[in-house]
Amino acid sequence: MPAARLVSLLHFADSALPTGGYAHSLGLETYCAAGLVADRAGLEAFLRAHLEGSAGPCDATAAVGALRAGGVRDLAACAEIDGTLEAMKVARELREASRQMGRQTLRIGAALTEDDRLARYQADLEAGRVPGHHAVAFGLVAGAAGWTPADAAAALLYGSAALLVGAALRLMRMGQLEGQRVLWSLGPLIERLADEAARRDPADLWSFAPGIEIQSVRHAALPARLFRS
Repeated sequence: MPAARLVSLLHFADSALPTGGYAHSLGLETYCAAGLVADRAGLEAFLRAHLEGSAGPCDATAAVGALRAGGVRDLAACAEIDGTLEAMKVARELREASRQMGRQTLRIGAALTEDDRLARYQADLEAGRVPGHHAVAFGLVAGAAGWTPADAAAALLYGSAALLVGAALRLMRMGQLEGQRVLWSLGPLIERLADEAARRDPADLWSFAPGIEIQSVRHAALPARLFRS
C-alpha cells in the first residue's frame, strides 16, 4: 500500500478519531456489571462474539459494499445497505451508537477528503434521507481514500476491537499491557474476518449476537453507567 493510503487508513482506524466511539461499550458494560465478563478470558470471549457474530459478517461486509458502490458512484446502493443496517440493528442502543459514529465519520471524511460523494451522502444524511450508519460512512471514506476492500474491513474491525478494549480498561481491573495482549491476540481473527467480508456480497451480510443485543437493551436499566450503550 502506498504510504499516503496507509497514513489515511491509520488516521481513520485510530481510536482517537473523534467519532464518539469512546462513549460506547456496545453492551460490554452490562456484561461487566453482571459479572459475566470479569477477566481477560471473559473479555476475549466477548470480543470474539462481537467480531464473529456481528462486526465481521455485518458491519465489515457493509463497509466493503459501500466502498465498492461508492467507487462506481452508486450512492443509491449505499443507501440500500444503510437501510439494511437500520433494520438489522434491533437494539436501540446499538443502532444509535452506529448512527452517531457514522455521522461523525462522514462529517470528518467529507471535510478532509473534499470528495463529492461524501459531501452528497452527508447532505442526504442531514436531510434525513439515509440513517448514516458507521459502516457505510467508513466504506465511503475507504473508497475515497483508495483502500482495498480487505484493508478497509480489517481497519474497521481493528478499530471496533480497540474501542472495546479501551472500554474494558475503564470497566475492569486490567492493566494497559494486558489490554494490548488481548488486542494482539485478535489479529488472526480480524485478518480472517476481513478476508471473508471482502469476498462477501452485501446482500449476504448477516448478524447473530443475541447475547450482546440483550445486554445492550438491559444497559439502560443499570443504576449507574459510564457509557451510552
